[in-house]
Amino acid sequence: MHRAPVVLERAADREAVPDDVWVELRRAARELGFSQIGVADVDLASAEPGLLAWLQQGLHGSMLYMERHGLRRARPAELVPGTVRVITARMDYLPRATSDGWQAIAFERLHRPTEATVSLYARGRDYHKVMRARLQKLADGLAERIGPFGHRVFTDSAPVLEVELASRSGLGWRGKHTLALSREAGSMFFLGEIYVDLALPLTPASEAHCGSCRACIDVCPTQAIVSERRLDARRCISYLTIEHDGPIPEEFRAPIGNRIYGCDDCQLVCPWNKYAQRASLPDFDARDAFDAPSLLQLWAWNEDEFLRRTEGSAIRRIGFERWRRNLAVALGNAWRETGDAALSRALSEAREAASALVREHVDWALAQRDTPALEPGS
Repeated sequence: MHRAPVVLERAADREAVPDDVWVELRRAARELGFSQIGVADVDLASAEPGLLAWLQQGLHGSMLYMERHGLRRARPAELVPGTVRVITARMDYLPRATSDGWQAIAFERLHRPTEATVSLYARGRDYHKVMRARLQKLADGLAERIGPFGHRVFTDSAPVLEVELASRSGLGWRGKHTLALSREAGSMFFLGEIYVDLALPLTPASEAHCGSCRACIDVCPTQAIVSERRLDARRCISYLTIEHDGPIPEEFRAPIGNRIYGCDDCQLVCPWNKYAQRASLPDFDARDAFDAPSLLQLWAWNEDEFLRRTEGSAIRRIGFERWRRNLAVALGNAWRETGDAALSRALSEAREAASALVREHVDWALAQRDTPALEPGS
């Protein structure tokens, strides 16, 4: 990532950027694979009370970096002194080969307990790498046109209120599931930002279009969406399988089903995702290993194979131990649902060599045959 000077130039020291430069910037963004860009102001004061309340209630779980950053997330000019505008960017991530009816297909997979489900966004290349490089190219192109300027590029890599900035710049609105939603693209996209010291013209904010719909709230397997636009991360399957590094609380293990990395349920059920766009880049094409794997196939991997298969993938960052922990939970759920002896045999054979964390989940999994089955999504 480009490291700009800590203090950016003051906007007052610059002339406003001509409109034709913004037109060129949008064209360049499209060529780089971005679906849309916008410009937001840095005054996010109205978002601070909600952020503070969320933190004070402990809804961020063990993501302690959220506490450390505190209100800096809502203060771009404090995070990067001199920032006066934020260029926001949207990049669609549905794999190019995604079939029509993909939402129904994904839900059907949740009803096949011996098959593993990986969140759609993580089936291809790590989006952090893809977006960060292309945001930097966008900034470099702008510098070639107008001359050097202060900037910092972010892709889910710093205390940034991404959805708030996206909604204020017209990329979408905050859905009831807390994700950004667009009338043209649903929610299946990544967000990125460039903090700049340029007096770029602001783009109009988005209006919310969720209406009375609460499908995302009702479908959540762990009821993690505790109210409209308020998520309790401690209950969220994406948090539990990715961010959380300890034992998964027992009350959430059965609802996890066969989800081994992330959860898309609140997006799959969203009516706006009938407009979700396929990615323009091959980077997000699904790797064979994560497109339609079985739990036993993935359980058979050793750490070397895990590292090889996840090279350049967002999945690698959870590490082999959490990967095995997640698989053990899913295998236990499949064992309860199917009674397939191959599942219990695979778990038993791996038990002794497992770490204490994984062994705890293996023991839970082996005990599931005598536990009543749950309906997926219940």
